[in-house]
Amino acid sequence: MNNNKTISGFSKLTKSEKLTWIEAQFFDDNSSMSEVLKEYWHSVDAKQDVLDGFSENTISNFPMPYGVAPNFMINDVHYLVPMVIEESSVVAAASAAAKYWLPRGGFKTEVLGTKKVGQLHFKFSGGSDLVHRLFPVIETYLIDGVSDLTENMRKRGGGIVNLELIDFTSEEENYYQIRGQFETCDSMGANFINSILEKFGHLLKTFILNHDEVAEADKDVQVIMAILSNYTPDCMIRASVSCKIEELGMFAGGIDCYEFAEKFATAVKIAHIDPYRATTHNKGIFNGIDSVVLATGNDFRAIEACGHAYASKDGKYKSLSYCDVSDGMFKFWIDLPLAVGTVGGLTNLHPMAKISLEMLGSPSAEELMGIITTVGLAQNFAALRSLVTTGIQQGHMKMHLQNILIHMNASQDQIAKADKYFEDKTVSFSAVRSFLDKKITNL
Repeated sequence: MNNNKTISGFSKLTKSEKLTWIEAQFFDDNSSMSEVLKEYWHSVDAKQDVLDGFSENTISNFPMPYGVAPNFMINDVHYLVPMVIEESSVVAAASAAAKYWLPRGGFKTEVLGTKKVGQLHFKFSGGSDLVHRLFPVIETYLIDGVSDLTENMRKRGGGIVNLELIDFTSEEENYYQIRGQFETCDSMGANFINSILEKFGHLLKTFILNHDEVAEADKDVQVIMAILSNYTPDCMIRASVSCKIEELGMFAGGIDCYEFAEKFATAVKIAHIDPYRATTHNKGIFNGIDSVVLATGNDFRAIEACGHAYASKDGKYKSLSYCDVSDGMFKFWIDLPLAVGTVGGLTNLHPMAKISLEMLGSPSAEELMGIITTVGLAQNFAALRSLVTTGIQQGHMKMHLQNILIHMNASQDQIAKADKYFEDKTVSFSAVRSFLDKKITNL
């Protein structure tokens, strides 16, 4: 490593000083990096200070498109759904699926559970029999010891649901885990859970140290770590659509409702059989989910990690969605573990997140779970509908036409003409390049 590119005290520099140092060390003398990044600073200093406070070593902002998908009817309520994503086809597909299901009863959601998980990992050399015998007393001691931390949450109907001792000594010598389930109401609850778990660690050490049944040689219990788990299989939501098969209608290419239903169900089944297909299938679901999660100031990384872990729960990575075609009915649904919040954290601090939640009618955490999961299901429906009818590229590349034209430095006049020219033609980089090179104008 070139030592000239190392620095101490970088975080203490101003944004301008950071940019100056970065440009000098990592860009050539003709670079306009600083000017470009400064163009994306917020024009209002107070608002920029808020954005800077969300992260560390900020030097600019990275704008993402903020779009909306209309016509979502969920549990007989109409929603305009905010979506933050750079891929235009995602918003278009979600909107199209919402509009398709609107006259067919819309989407239904059902909360299957709201419990979140936290873990205290520790080592104890006093033997499994003693730990298991003492655990009921330990459980009461821990819960009583954090009553000051849980008081407000308990008043709102949340708190500690239960604690469970997990014995992992067969896999790691002297290793145990106290796994807790928590209700955090409309808060995502990460700070709440982690604060409790860390105090659990101190309380456990105190309990072991002072308990008469623990031999002196075993009193030094070792707390490895205390942290929530982003795997929340008991914080679950189901979103679904259903209608009579004949109500599905006709599809592109002359495909009737019965052929469509059969092909669609088979496509979902393939994603349960083949992990290669399941990965792309589920990625499409998260195209929709992540965009709403981002728009509402929630943690898309935690939600993705949980979803993919859940897709592997049976020892093989599978589709998160399901389809059943029987007894004259078409049913399509998704069961998803999803931990989100509508109060606290970025949801209260980011002005755009607050607008998103207001746009959605200031939903509870459970309602937001349903909205997010519905968009994921809608996205999956739209993708599979394209795949089993026209193919994905026809609509996908049409939505990318604008990006291709901008990439090729097309003028506004050329963009307008290209939109018209490609209405009935296949979009590709080579086709757009050919269009621009020929300077087609007689449209």
